[in-house]
Amino acid sequence: MISLPLTAAHKRLSRLIARAALPAVFLAAPAYPAKADFRLCNNTGSRVGVSIGYKDNEGWTTEGWWNVSSRSCETLLRGALVARYYYIYAVDYDRGGEWSGKAYMCSREKEFTIRGTDNCLARGYDRTGFFEVDTGEQRSWTVQLTDAAEQAPDRPLAPRAPIGTSRPPTTLPPPPPGGGKP
Repeated sequence: MISLPLTAAHKRLSRLIARAALPAVFLAAPAYPAKADFRLCNNTGSRVGVSIGYKDNEGWTTEGWWNVSSRSCETLLRGALVARYYYIYAVDYDRGGEWSGKAYMCSREKEFTIRGTDNCLARGYDRTGFFEVDTGEQRSWTVQLTDAAEQAPDRPLAPRAPIGTSRPPTTLPPPPPGGGKP
């Protein structure tokens, strides 16, 4: 192979081609934003209905219902999480039972988005016990719902309790600065 020295004109042409090709490389590379969502996986043999409660800049909100098929996952909230604590209430449509807790929030039987957690019954809503999920201030989180029979025998949990989360506390943690929990 013979190596010839590049002339000044060849060097300029090479730089020009390199500059023109650089944007094409960036356009060809797909831009995948980092996933940051709150997801729930239904690892049971039943269909489940799920509702969620959370506090954002505008206050407390509860939303429902997501219908999650057996052995599948659903994104409940998209984007980076804005709070440390989220609350879940779920029902087993096929065999009965529920995943619940002692953090009472408003809900209803049909699809809903409810602002606030006070006076649920007086406002025409149900008062429902949600279980707490401590995300540890992670940007994304996934809750796993399992059948009680699928729990490891050395980890006694209440029937229908979610895997990966402890039983809801009997008292709620101290309220964060600027507002309290329900």
